[in-house]
Amino acid sequence: DSQRTMLARVAQFTCVAPPPEPWRLGEQVDHLGVLVLHGVDHARHLLEMVGQLVLDLGRLVRAPRKGPWRDVSGHLYRMGATALPITALVGFLIGVVLAYLMSLQLRQFGAESFIVNILGISLIRELGPMLAAILVAGRSGSSITAQIGVMRVTEELDAMRVMGIPHGFRLVMPRTLALALAMPLISVWTTLAALAGGMLAADISMDISPSYFVQALPAAVKIGNLGLAMAKSVVFGAFIALIGCHWGLRVKPNTQSLGEGTTASVVSSITMVIIVDALFAIAFKNIGI
Repeated sequence: DSQRTMLARVAQFTCVAPPPEPWRLGEQVDHLGVLVLHGVDHARHLLEMVGQLVLDLGRLVRAPRKGPWRDVSGHLYRMGATALPITALVGFLIGVVLAYLMSLQLRQFGAESFIVNILGISLIRELGPMLAAILVAGRSGSSITAQIGVMRVTEELDAMRVMGIPHGFRLVMPRTLALALAMPLISVWTTLAALAGGMLAADISMDISPSYFVQALPAAVKIGNLGLAMAKSVVFGAFIALIGCHWGLRVKPNTQSLGEGTTASVVSSITMVIIVDALFAIAFKNIGI
């Protein structure tokens, strides 16, 4: 009873929450305008980075001995070689899943042999490069943003500017060049692992021997599809590195901004991969490839 009396007394003096403010169209329009301006600012910064990258590549071509080749080789190892196990594992499992799902449908029509065509086209042309790019965006894109963001927090970027070391030539260009070179190789590696998984699943579930799979694959998939996949992978790698560097350079000197920038980098990179892949599919379909 004593506690009930105390709670009743506290309830008498409890402040009533103010009513919510009415919805106003002007405030919503202002909020939308702020979002649009932020998007334009990000696009302008990315465009500046692309232009600076072109200038830095020209400088590298003119004086290749002064280029940051040690940084490029280090990023090639960290972004490329160390990503091979996880991409192979995920690609292998995706190939197994696709083969099992297709076998359930193709068996109904007696078209088991067409699994080679479906797996070859889907993995070599679309799923292999896109899957590798999504994995690299989540793995290496976040790493790029975190590395440069920590440099912002520890004021290393300011020290580089004071010493006259350009951020584009020493930070952006090595990462972009390394990931653009590594991404096609990672894409081919992931595609081979996925085809191996599909081959194994087709042998187990549909009695399609690996020798027939290997023999029928070149006839089912033209070599132009592999060239298209590697061209897409170069674009994927360059854009993932640029987006990672973009968000890393925009990190503010606090830990909360570092976490937000890393999250935004991964989301932006994966969204970019899907959009660019769709644009490539539409463009090459219109020209008959």
